[in-house]
Amino acid sequence: MALDALNDISDDVLLVLYANGDRTAASALTLRLTPMVFSLASRVLNDPTEAEDVVQDAMLRLWKMAPDWRQGEAKVSTWLYRVTSNLCTDRLRKRKGIGLEQIAEPEDERPPMDSRLQTEDRAVALRRALAELPDRQRQAVILRHFEGLANPDIAEVLRVSVAAVESLIARGKRNLARLLAGQKAELGLEE
Repeated sequence: MALDALNDISDDVLLVLYANGDRTAASALTLRLTPMVFSLASRVLNDPTEAEDVVQDAMLRLWKMAPDWRQGEAKVSTWLYRVTSNLCTDRLRKRKGIGLEQIAEPEDERPPMDSRLQTEDRAVALRRALAELPDRQRQAVILRHFEGLANPDIAEVLRVSVAAVESLIARGKRNLARLLAGQKAELGLEE
């Protein structure tokens, strides 16, 4: 079956097809799901190399559990977000023993461009502020505002109630506002 022909097939069906030996279904599912997993992992970890490792781990777990997948119990994407979130949490816990001075700042190899400086400064400030949030608040804010997940899906990923998700997001946003408040003028956010 051609890869394009699989675009309209659900993730559940593609996973079952893969479990039955269809390599094209595996390719289609990989192309569909890998960007979302990488996006979440890179935002939570703030390290593209570590994010790539998480993507590989998460996708391997998906392929290993494919033969046991029970359609209709959960969405493949939600399951994969949960696995990715857990893998990121594990990596963050391992990092906590490392002092900030021991972590090298990532180098930006792009040439400086005046038109991007302010946007980049804002992105850096946001990443730093996100990194200061408690893990669950950071994950809830990222899943909602960067990944675009609905609160019930976030609740399933984080294994909490929808009310808890709403509370995590609200507290996370308040904390972000507090953390960024002193930088408004510097970031060009004051009117």
